[in-house]
Amino acid sequence: MNAHHAHPPGGAGGPDPSTPARAEDRPARLSVGVVGAGRVGPALAAALQLAGHRPVAASGVSDASRRRAAELLPGVPLVDPAEVLARSELVLLTVPDDALPGLVSGLAQTGAVRPGQLLAHTSGRFGTSVLEPALRAGALPIALHPVMTFTGTSVDVQRLAGCAFGVTAPEELRLAAEALVIEMGGEPEWVAEESRPLYHAALAIGANHLVTLVNQSMDLLRATGVQAPDRMLGPLLGAALDNALRSADAALTGPVARGDAGTVAAHIAELRRSAPETVAGYLAMARATADRALAHGLLKPEPAEALLDVLAASGSEGERPGSEGPGGDGDGEADA
Repeated sequence: MNAHHAHPPGGAGGPDPSTPARAEDRPARLSVGVVGAGRVGPALAAALQLAGHRPVAASGVSDASRRRAAELLPGVPLVDPAEVLARSELVLLTVPDDALPGLVSGLAQTGAVRPGQLLAHTSGRFGTSVLEPALRAGALPIALHPVMTFTGTSVDVQRLAGCAFGVTAPEELRLAAEALVIEMGGEPEWVAEESRPLYHAALAIGANHLVTLVNQSMDLLRATGVQAPDRMLGPLLGAALDNALRSADAALTGPVARGDAGTVAAHIAELRRSAPETVAGYLAMARATADRALAHGLLKPEPAEALLDVLAASGSEGERPGSEGPGGDGDGEADA
C-alpha cells in the first residue's frame, strides 16, 4: 500500500534521507490547521512545521490560547474552527475529550468537512469512531495521542523526540498516520479501537495519579519540617521509577512488600491524625501493593495475613460516618 493514496491533494516533497520513514510512505507536504490552541495542538503543529508541513490556521479564544499560538506558531492567523478546516489539508482537533464528539458533529453538520481531508484528534480516550460524522462527509480519520504531559511552551516540541504516540486509524491510513508521528519525532504504537479506553486508563493511573502521590508526599514532608522535599524525593523517586520500569514487580520495596504490619499500622494512625485526607489513598495503594507482592512471591503468607488484617481493620474504621477529615459528613467525600 502506498501511503500517498490516502492523502488529500497537495505538493509532495522529495525524498528526505534524514527521516526514518521510507520516502514513499511519507505524507505529502500538507497545510496544517489546529482547532483548539491548548497546550497540545500548537506544539504538534510546530513539530510538523519543522518536518516541512505548513501551519496555516488555528482557533483559540482564551488569552492563554492566543499566547501559545503566538509563541509556537508565529504569523499563523487565529480564525474560527470552520475557517481552519477551509484552509487546511490536515486538521488537528486538540480539544478536551468531552468536547470532541460535539465539535466533530457540529463541523460535519455545517459542511465544514471536505472529502479527502485528514482529520486527526489527539484524545487518548477515543479512537476513530468519534470521527464517524466527519468520515461520512468524506474525511480521513486518524487518532494520534502523544503520551506526554504538555506545558504549552516551546520545550514541548523538543520533548516529542522519542515520545510514544497511541495511533488508531483505518488500515489504509496506517502508514500515513505512523509517518506523521515519525516526522514529529515520535514513536508510533498501534492501539486497537476497542482498546482505547483501557489504554487511556492505564496512562492516567501511571501519570496523573503519580503527580497526586508525589505532591501528597511532599506535603507530608513539609509538615515534618523538611525544607526541600523535592530535593529529598528526587533521587528516591527517580530510582524507584527506573527500577519499576526495568524490573517490574521485583522492584517493590518497603513495609508493605516486607509484610511489616506494625509499621503500616503506625503510618495509618499518624495519617489519620495529621492528614486524614490521605488515608483512603494510602489504604488503596497498600492493598494493591500487597496483592502484587503476594502474587510475585515477595510477600510470604504469614506476614501477609497480619498486614491484611491491619488494612482491613483500618478500612472499616475509616468507613465510620464522619470519621474522616474536618467537617466530614459521612458520605466519603473527604477521602475523594
